[in-house]
Amino acid sequence: LVILQERCFMDHNISNTLNSLLVEAYNSVNKVEEKALKKAGANNLSITEFHILESIGKSGDEGRTIGDIAQNLSVTMPTVTVAVTKLEKKNYVVKNKSESDGRLVYITLTKQGKRMNYAHRYFHEEMIRELCANLSDEEINILIGSLGKLKTFFEKDDYHSISKDGDKS
Repeated sequence: LVILQERCFMDHNISNTLNSLLVEAYNSVNKVEEKALKKAGANNLSITEFHILESIGKSGDEGRTIGDIAQNLSVTMPTVTVAVTKLEKKNYVVKNKSESDGRLVYITLTKQGKRMNYAHRYFHEEMIRELCANLSDEEINILIGSLGKLKTFFEKDDYHSISKDGDKS
């Protein structure tokens, strides 16, 4: 295992193959997702806006604050504020002031927002269903383990501070 791990750093073919597969898989999922959601009638929504609808939808009728959404999606509050304003103008979300604390504003989905959130969830369910249909149980378990490790790798704080020459800044 250690020998193979070292080969990933030393062997350009392995490094290039892994990089290409990661980039192409990411781009392919985005393209397929965008196409499927447009087919579902979401011509005026970006993938980012869909993910914001998804985050809001997870809270049910209670809604989420801008800060909750930003934290859930690991993006900045200004990014969410701009997107929520656009979604409100498109009639996908509404802003509701908290009854107990007037400083808090909860974002909830409209009927149209719920419909688009359902279409987005359905896309992901179908994508996973079709992917798993072509894999054995062993391959599914390997995929789950590998993707879990990949997720953990990208969540590491020190990964993002690695400079071009490999030294930490």
